[in-house]
Amino acid sequence: MRRDKTPLLLMEQLVTLLVFALAAAVCLQAFVTADGLSRRMADREQAAIHCQNVAEILRNKAGDFSAAAGILNAQYADENSLMIDYTEDWTLADNTARYILGASRRETSVPGLRKAEVWCRDEAAGDELFRIEVAWQEVTADE
Repeated sequence: MRRDKTPLLLMEQLVTLLVFALAAAVCLQAFVTADGLSRRMADREQAAIHCQNVAEILRNKAGDFSAAAGILNAQYADENSLMIDYTEDWTLADNTARYILGASRRETSVPGLRKAEVWCRDEAAGDELFRIEVAWQEVTADE
């Protein structure tokens, strides 16, 4: 008596198809995760560049936040802080901001030394992308 091997062959093909589908799902998840990490690192790199630019301008202007705000087209500035809103593609935002960059003066106990902290937040993700501290020496007329 001869047995038909068709069900066994179909079962083997089904198991093979299941293994390949599982491997494809794992690979797809890895690619999606890698894409998300890549975008996140690109955002952090842009935040670092913008924060470093603000820090250099503040240092060049000896902590004059109003002058720095004029150069940077900041939406908000006073004598101790400034804020700049950016869209998703890192252009200046009019009303809806994806990224917010801020700078604020920090107290220091060293005479003649002034500091500010510059930071950038991703408002959509709700976390900080980059933070840097900048310092400069204040030169007085009697020195």
